[in-house]
Amino acid sequence: MKKNYYLMSDGLLKRKENTLYFVNKDGKKPIPINKIYSIYAYGSLTFSSQSVHLLAKEGIPIHFFNYYGFYDGSFYPRETLLSGDLLVKQAEHYLNPGKRLWIAKKFIEGAAGNMEKVLGYYHVENGIGETVKDLTFSSNVTEAMNVEARMRSEYYSKMDEILPDGFKMEGRSRRPPENMVNALISFGNSMVYSTVISEIYNTQLNPTISYLHEPFERRYSLALDLSEMFKPILVDRLIFYMVNKKMLTEDDFEQKVDYCMLNDSGRKKFIKEYDERLKKTIKHRELNRKVSYRRLIRLEAYKLIKHILGTQEYKPFVMWW
Repeated sequence: MKKNYYLMSDGLLKRKENTLYFVNKDGKKPIPINKIYSIYAYGSLTFSSQSVHLLAKEGIPIHFFNYYGFYDGSFYPRETLLSGDLLVKQAEHYLNPGKRLWIAKKFIEGAAGNMEKVLGYYHVENGIGETVKDLTFSSNVTEAMNVEARMRSEYYSKMDEILPDGFKMEGRSRRPPENMVNALISFGNSMVYSTVISEIYNTQLNPTISYLHEPFERRYSLALDLSEMFKPILVDRLIFYMVNKKMLTEDDFEQKVDYCMLNDSGRKKFIKEYDERLKKTIKHRELNRKVSYRRLIRLEAYKLIKHILGTQEYKPFVMWW
């Protein structure tokens, strides 16, 4: 079974026949190509052209993260699952204001539903359901995103009711995060974004044509769209679990006057639990079989394809368990 590989230190990725080797100060570790799903590089990674050729041939992306754990970019192999018809229709749904707005609202509704589920699990009352109703009055994507921003502000304001003393969020701060919980959210969100990129790659969707976020050069904006629904489940619930179980302590962070970030120990702990969560399975009520959390992301992309092609109206993913 293929799996994600997380390279936490500086090193060299080299190829010998059909096996990759990660070489660092601790030695040389073989990584059989048929075992790799995606590679996440958190250190400075040097790789040979032969390695790139093999990764491209096998359709394996590499996601790069900077010193702070923020997403830097990806090696995105040449797409093999191409569909001209889907590409035209995907662009058409972006260029048509009404069609784009409809999809954007669905993404926000899905995110709202999952935020409510997360808070509901901890019996925290909230007004997200009332806020999201204002989408009805949004006549363009900018207005819809304003509703989404209010909804997320409400959500973050409730987090401190779940978190223990010493790990209070005290408002959302980004680039740089100002405290431990903000550092965890930023780190986790970068992981979800890169995970979604990998899943989109395995479909016929173009990752640069999006509906909620504006398409820009040098980013896969459709991954930002789909990430909104999965961040509460994959990141926020994981943070609550690890912090409340005391799996993370202040010793897992590097704290300065103007920023806070996970250190090597903290990153390894979080990545281990995050990867386990991606592998976790639930019984899908429509497919009537068990699927992993990672597979849920791919299924969401397939649902969007069906909507764009006009075969089935899109319904956003909201967790049912």
